[in-house]
Amino acid sequence: MTEPWQWSEQTWRDHVGRVRAGRPLRPESWPGGAKVAVALSFDSDHETLALRDGHVLPGKLSQGEYGSRVGVPRVVKLLELFGAPSTFFVPAVSALLHDGEAQSYVDAGHEVALHGWIHEINAQLPPSAERELTFRAADTLERLTGTRPVGIRTPSWDFSETTLPIIRELGLAYDSSLMADDDCYELLADGEPTGVVELPVEWIRDDAPYFTMNRFGSQRPYTPPRGVLSIWRDEFDLALAEGGLFQLTMHPHVIGHRSRIAILTELLEHIASHGGVWFATHAQVADYVSESAANG
Repeated sequence: MTEPWQWSEQTWRDHVGRVRAGRPLRPESWPGGAKVAVALSFDSDHETLALRDGHVLPGKLSQGEYGSRVGVPRVVKLLELFGAPSTFFVPAVSALLHDGEAQSYVDAGHEVALHGWIHEINAQLPPSAERELTFRAADTLERLTGTRPVGIRTPSWDFSETTLPIIRELGLAYDSSLMADDDCYELLADGEPTGVVELPVEWIRDDAPYFTMNRFGSQRPYTPPRGVLSIWRDEFDLALAEGGLFQLTMHPHVIGHRSRIAILTELLEHIASHGGVWFATHAQVADYVSESAANG
């Protein structure tokens, strides 16, 4: 096996260039003259994180059940209060386990998007399995909600060599799994534009790294909730100053706890106190930046 330090220049260039950030897609202005786009997202993983890893005992499964039983109602109620349409990335198994939940998102004016079948790790799958699971998940969400998903967030933001070809084959408008910018950009495949919009994520703007607890591992909550609020508020403030995108990734079983929904409430109060804020789903943002680029 050739070590990375032994690779030819062409080899490492090929690896780096396989999926790359293309043209920036920050528009000159947002709808209605808004100064910033706010794209809130919630990964409704629920029990799939445990099931994916073969954990079938009640302890871990109950943590996931909390997300649907307690977290989702709190989140949906809060979003309604602020009139904030958001995107729920839902593993198909989660949607099947919790009858009517995916449809309830749509009924409340939110978007349901792809998040794998059982929160599988793409890079550990044969390409044919990744493709089959992604297509199966799309079919399932369409059957449950009546709407075909137009976007995807790969489980754990895990992006294999096969992921982008699958996204293109499905005809998806956007992805939200990669981290090459703060603002939207077009994905390139081996240097060629794909037309797929990336709404970039970042661990800084994700609740799980701050609050995850694993009693048999090294993961421990290391930032108090109001410390996280300070980070997210600063992220929003600079997005507002730059006229860009503020994208946030959360999980009902994480952010839905009392001390954490409290800081999300405070964050939304802070955001709403500013004029010129456009709350939008990921699909709405992708559509708008694509249209702006086409007309620019």
